[in-house]
Amino acid sequence: MIFSVGFLVTIFLIRKVHSLVEITNFECESLDRNFSDFEYCRLKSVNRTYKYISLKVHLFQTPVNQIKVNTAIYKRLNGYKPFLYNVTVDGCKFIKNQNSNPVTKFIFGVFKDATNMNHSCPYDHDIIMEKLSAESINFQITKILPFPEGKYMVKMNWFAYDINRAIIRLYITLTNSI
Repeated sequence: MIFSVGFLVTIFLIRKVHSLVEITNFECESLDRNFSDFEYCRLKSVNRTYKYISLKVHLFQTPVNQIKVNTAIYKRLNGYKPFLYNVTVDGCKFIKNQNSNPVTKFIFGVFKDATNMNHSCPYDHDIIMEKLSAESINFQITKILPFPEGKYMVKMNWFAYDINRAIIRLYITLTNSI
């Protein structure tokens, strides 16, 4: 009887442990300012517990019909080291059939509701992502596919017509709490 009560208490405590995502930094870099440039790229801290990220990219050479995105996740271990995923996908084909690549679908799921990039090519307008909150990221990273505790960087290289046009880096810390 004592063993079973201890087991139930342990299971209850394990169930109560959950992860928490904190956005620590957000960087955007335009590599070809004749093609595109960032109007803003910001991490906004509303209060101690609510942070969000936003960006707006002006596209100067529209329409854009060829997009590739390389997304890599890095974990901080004496510098940032590759961790788990490094995928490159044809963005135009992926948007048409999101089930074609489950890893990219997972990554896109983090920000798809906060952006206007949710239609297929061509893109003939500015790209906007508004108020992607830590809570949205937290849901995807802790509920859908749990990640271990640590500091991470998500780096996205955006290619148009096979030329690297922009780099976006998102830094997060993932902690477990009871």
